[in-house]
Amino acid sequence: MKKLIVLFREPDGRAIEHSESEIKAHQENWKNWFSTWGQKGKLEGGSGLTLNGKIIKGDGNIVVNEIYKNGDEIVGGYLLLNATNLDEAVEIMKTCPIYEFGGYAEIRELQNQD
Repeated sequence: MKKLIVLFREPDGRAIEHSESEIKAHQENWKNWFSTWGQKGKLEGGSGLTLNGKIIKGDGNIVVNEIYKNGDEIVGGYLLLNATNLDEAVEIMKTCPIYEFGGYAEIRELQNQD
């Protein structure tokens, strides 16, 4: 079994408005998705991220009171995933609700899994 991290990249939620019903349906889809894959032992942890953060640069002496953005895109959360291999992880992530609001997932294997 491989351990992988999934980075959720998405538009900054403050930039795009969604109706209450869209948000509620999206939250329910996430709840169901986590339940399905959690029961199968594929999810090991993770969390959404707040917009509060700092960037540390240079030799560690430059601290900026913001989070990294690429245009209006942010890293909105992460997930620790258990999968047989990267291909299985891709198949799991294809079912994820992240795509409903224009987000996407980046999957990376963790090093040193001996």
